[in-house]
Amino acid sequence: MHQSSRGSRHGGDDGGKKKGHNIVPISPTLRLPNLIIKTNVFICQIIIQKKEDKFPRKKKDKSRCDSLPSPLHCIIVLMEPTRTHSHGGSLFQELAPAPDPPVYATTVAYNKDPSPDKLHLGIGVYRTEEGKCHTLNVVKQVERMLANDLSADKEYLPITGMPEFNKLSAELIFGPGSPAIKESRVATVQCVSGCGSLRLGAELLAKHYNQHVVYLPEPTYGNHPNLLSAAGLTLKTYRYYDPKTHGLDFQGLMEDLGSALTGAIVLFHASGHNPTGVDPTCEQWEQIRRSVRLRGLLPFFDCAYQGLVSGNLDADAQSIRMFVCDGGECLVAQSYSKNLGLYGERIGSLSIVCKTADVARRVESQLRLIIRPFYSNPPIHGAAIVTAILKDRGLYKEWTAELKAMRDRLVGVRRQLFDALCSRGTQGDWSHITKQVGMYTFTGLNEDQIDFLTKEHHIYMSYDGRINIGGLSSKAVPYLADAIHDAVSRFP
Repeated sequence: MHQSSRGSRHGGDDGGKKKGHNIVPISPTLRLPNLIIKTNVFICQIIIQKKEDKFPRKKKDKSRCDSLPSPLHCIIVLMEPTRTHSHGGSLFQELAPAPDPPVYATTVAYNKDPSPDKLHLGIGVYRTEEGKCHTLNVVKQVERMLANDLSADKEYLPITGMPEFNKLSAELIFGPGSPAIKESRVATVQCVSGCGSLRLGAELLAKHYNQHVVYLPEPTYGNHPNLLSAAGLTLKTYRYYDPKTHGLDFQGLMEDLGSALTGAIVLFHASGHNPTGVDPTCEQWEQIRRSVRLRGLLPFFDCAYQGLVSGNLDADAQSIRMFVCDGGECLVAQSYSKNLGLYGERIGSLSIVCKTADVARRVESQLRLIIRPFYSNPPIHGAAIVTAILKDRGLYKEWTAELKAMRDRLVGVRRQLFDALCSRGTQGDWSHITKQVGMYTFTGLNEDQIDFLTKEHHIYMSYDGRINIGGLSSKAVPYLADAIHDAVSRFP
């Protein structure tokens, strides 16, 4: 292909040049498919196209030219230089390496530690006395049932998930007698656990709600800012935890809600606040509800620990039900990771309580439009497990009994740790360990103490001092208490 000689003789109407490209026609006698050749410097696109009267047929080439259905114009387009490097480098080699999220970095460090005494109190997983992820007996029973169900298949679920799962999940969180459910004012869709539920709700609000500011408690679950800001929402905070008392800063909370932007979104932890383990009382929740409705704020609940806080599924959903009973609107992200131990199944739901049944139908239709390009439709196995338990009275009763036992163990471990620290005369007031609730306790340990615990005692926890009580075994309590006593003594 003699590009330079052919280019001057058969340049085309524009002299053989188009903006940004060098165009060189080639003899039509060559049979070439349309293709792209990549080099280290240029991408060369060879195009065959019909072009009348550009290449006159010659008799000596008659046999070859006649084989072509019509005169062709073959050109080489020398396109812009690529970003491919001459030594085979990647297009992405200029990307900066990103650090692991803190909780996962802690897990990586723990896994690399060869110490037989190491403790992992970081990631929020409920574990057995042997340190293994706890699988509920009722879940094992249901999985055996599902495995033996020869009529079951793996057909795609609808975009919004398993209908029976959605119905039962709404009843679990709002109560089967909820007026909102009876009046068909609730739009519920199956999601990819609690994080997926939060992200989906944030996407809906970013697209269709007139206020894009969301207030988060300070502190909050580490992934909340990521999930909400990724949808385009603007983050602000409201006061929640008081480090001086290791309890709720209720006055600061109410002041911040009272001065919040009208119509703004407010994220609440339904129960078992992560990371502090500090929840408002029922009376305080009622004052919060009144303030929210007075300011026209939109509540968005994250419910990840229903049943593990008080041992009672209804009691742990009471804060949400207070807001639903007043007829107002709200969003609820629901997860079955903790209370059913279905961490790896990634099963949860998003429920949106609306003013009317017509609005709920419209909301659900818009959720379908968001889900379709997001993940198309959710997985089936986790939903099948949850549905089997929620719809069967015997299985449901077995689940609630296991939940109560798990919660009682959390309370017992808290008491053991408190007593162990007191018996050692460890400096400070540790009563907050038993006052806080749920899977976590906010220890109040500072960064120097936390670093010392990790380096000297092989105890891994969140950088903010949160420890996962659900990951602490009774037999490990003395070791942890000794280590905390040592850290506080060395770094008062």
